[in-house]
This record gives sequence, C-alpha cells and structure tokens, in this order.
Amino acid sequence: MKNSTKPSITKLVNRFDNELKAMLLEDLKNVRSAKNQLIDSIKQSISAKGKGLSAA
Repeated sequence: MKNSTKPSITKLVNRFDNELKAMLLEDLKNVRSAKNQLIDSIKQSISAKGKGLSAA
C-alpha cells in the first residue's frame, strides 16, 4: 500500500497566490499595451486633424 502525502494548506495557498499573481501580471501587461495603443491612436488622430486645419 502506498503512502500518499497531501500537500499542506500553506503550499496550496502559496501555489494559488503565485498562479493568481502571474495571471494578474499578464492582465496588467495587456491593459498597459491596450492603453498605449489607444494613446497612440488618439495622438495620430489629433495630429491628422491638426495637419488638416493648418492646411486650410
């Protein structure tokens, strides 16, 4: 008969914390990337409108 050892609660909680932290960091990277893309898009739009106005 095999002896199976159950992981301790602390180890399980730490593993969960690490996995959650990794997921949240990935989400944060995605949000920052989307924010930067939006800012760049707004800058390009403003720049295009500014060029159109200066030509008039």
